[in-house]
Amino acid sequence: MAKIVCVLYDDPVDGYPKSYARDGLPKMEHYPGGQTLPSPKAIDFQPGMLLGSVSGELGLRKYLESLGHTLVVTSDKDGPDSAFEKELPDAEIVISQPFWPAYLTAERIAKASNLKLALTAGIGSDHVDLQAAIDRGITVAEVTYCNSISVSEHVVMMILALVRNYIPSYQWVVNGGWNIADCVARSYDVEGMHVGTVAAGRIGLAVLRRLKPFDMHLHYHDRHRLPDAVEKELDVTWHDTVEDMVKVCDVVTINCPLHPETENLFNEKMLSKMKRGAYLVNTARGKICDRDAIARALKSGQLAGYAGDVWFPQPAPKDHPWRTMPYHGMTPHVSGTSLSAQARYAAGTREILECWFEGRPIREEYLIVDGGKLAGAGAHSYSAGDATGGSEEAVRFKK
Repeated sequence: MAKIVCVLYDDPVDGYPKSYARDGLPKMEHYPGGQTLPSPKAIDFQPGMLLGSVSGELGLRKYLESLGHTLVVTSDKDGPDSAFEKELPDAEIVISQPFWPAYLTAERIAKASNLKLALTAGIGSDHVDLQAAIDRGITVAEVTYCNSISVSEHVVMMILALVRNYIPSYQWVVNGGWNIADCVARSYDVEGMHVGTVAAGRIGLAVLRRLKPFDMHLHYHDRHRLPDAVEKELDVTWHDTVEDMVKVCDVVTINCPLHPETENLFNEKMLSKMKRGAYLVNTARGKICDRDAIARALKSGQLAGYAGDVWFPQPAPKDHPWRTMPYHGMTPHVSGTSLSAQARYAAGTREILECWFEGRPIREEYLIVDGGKLAGAGAHSYSAGDATGGSEEAVRFKK
């Protein structure tokens, strides 16, 4: 029988919910574009529940224990004395999340002699040293598509919040004020602005589709160019390099995976190529942006605003400069873990586990590493190597 270690974020401060704001979720037949929804044989949860926290357990305990497997769920993930590190040596499967990543470094993988499957409940497996997984023959899988629309909606929300100066205006109301001039002194319309996405995959393309009705000029950079029909439909301009694209854009949104080639892509040099007063939105990975360069660009006015949903490390320390820098719209890593998204990635996790235990193939689009090489979505979106470098920094900020 297998031991499964599942690392999830903490429960709400006031305890696991006894009720919810809504009674259910809209029913989806398929993802936009026709991709198939997760299709497990069964689920042991009600869609709309909080599944991504420790007490939610991704709805897996009944299923796994009915098969005789052992499930260990924890949020304690950083450092040699963490529950995760102690449970890892005899684990066959590790389940983690992009939102609360259990960093599977080469050192940890070396200690996990039984590890065969690293499963991401969500999208984005950069917290796994993919090269080490390749070398060890460990399968890495994630629930592709599950929260792409959730993240793209979050991107659009952040763009509007920055450009319209929403957060400071809200704060005026909360603080009892009514100073319209202070609210609108940094408020603009997005209509007519040029917006570009770094990568136009599932999330980036969904962002472009959602921004087109705002009458913005659309741009993108991606090593895989969109079909001609899609470019014509959206009237979107392709750029050969990120540098060329950012020069013409008022708003830039980052929607690419983190791998060695994209780490610190938005450094001081890249930021200096952007229009003065441009806005930058990053819901991809925190390490794609140089932390201190972003803070300096906001203070100098090179950037008019930065909104991000991703940090490094996660959770971010209380003194992280992105918490206190001016003109930001930061959130903890929540864009892809709405209750709607949780139902999908929990179902997808169940589907992958069913395939694993029954000896059936995991669907190709879920695979990142398989058979000692990049596979499926991994072969399209990732490069071999290690993007976890520096994850030891997370230990310093452990609560």
